[in-house]
Amino acid sequence: MSLDKLLTPLTIGHATLANRLVMAPLTRSRAAQPGDLPTALNTTYYAQRASAGLIVTEATQISRQGQGYAWTPGIYTDAQEAGWKDVVDAVHAKGGRLSLQLWHVGRISHHLLQENGQAPVAPSAIRAEGAKSFVVQEDGTPANVQTDTPRALEADELPGIVAAYAAAAARAKRAGFDFVEVHSANGYLLHQFLSTNSNQRTDAYGGNLENRARLLLEVIDAVVGEIGADHVGVRLSPNFVAHDIQDAESEAMATYLAAEFAKRGLAYLHIAEPDWVGGAPLSDAFRAALRSHFNGAIITCGGYSAESGEARLAGGTADAIGYGRPFIANPDLVERFRRGAALNTPDQSTFYGGAEHGYTDYPALAD
Repeated sequence: MSLDKLLTPLTIGHATLANRLVMAPLTRSRAAQPGDLPTALNTTYYAQRASAGLIVTEATQISRQGQGYAWTPGIYTDAQEAGWKDVVDAVHAKGGRLSLQLWHVGRISHHLLQENGQAPVAPSAIRAEGAKSFVVQEDGTPANVQTDTPRALEADELPGIVAAYAAAAARAKRAGFDFVEVHSANGYLLHQFLSTNSNQRTDAYGGNLENRARLLLEVIDAVVGEIGADHVGVRLSPNFVAHDIQDAESEAMATYLAAEFAKRGLAYLHIAEPDWVGGAPLSDAFRAALRSHFNGAIITCGGYSAESGEARLAGGTADAIGYGRPFIANPDLVERFRRGAALNTPDQSTFYGGAEHGYTDYPALAD
């Protein structure tokens, strides 16, 4: 199949991408300890994949409070910023582009990850039943454990959350990132505010669709104020059902937000489609509605092959396709798609934690 669209350039915001393959954000749990720092190993990993039109980094916590998994990187200290700058410089040296995904997990956390063993925070004090957090236990062994019951954020704490996103965006700009992506998907803090079942607030941040969207839009406005709208993307996951999310107005919220993002001139909207976690598939009508409401670039991600990605682009409801697991095992995925070459199979046992094996040792075609 000829990849007439997937392998062509695309302008997003202020930047032109070499192709329309986006490396999706992939948590790999290999930040250095102590300090949750990007390392030389992370730099090698991202540089190997610099031929992607855009790399969206692994989710990166904006604060200690925003962490829900051990060994994930942050962007709230000088040392973390310096580590990310090394990553950016290496990818840019190979002609690549990067977006730093800004993350606060909210209730998907555990007291072992929080400062002074505090409870995680959320819009409402509702535990995410069945959700897991990855922690290092008190005896030093790692484990997936049920998330803790969170405490509800007070209204006067929310400006501090917004400020943390803005500060993280400013650090990303100093580190040289081409974009930041505000993570408002997959059941984490901003998504918890959006969802009807996880947000039971009765103040200005709950009770109706517009109020539930308020915190996300305040975050977006603060981030735009730091780095400019043409440097900002956002990720949503309509119909997502993991992490105990059951949103009765998921698609209505997504279309409302798409229009709000368009008003602000955001560079891109990144849609994580329901896949292995379940949830209703996105309909053609809903995809068309997103397109009609948002005039920036739309990236969609969720189990695409080269052929299905090309078909989605040809249909006009997306401008770029996100690939996750294929990029884990195929650092040269773009070239493999170009040649129609076979793909390496990812080793799931090495997805989270570890060192080079299953991270930087997958062979390229040249090998």
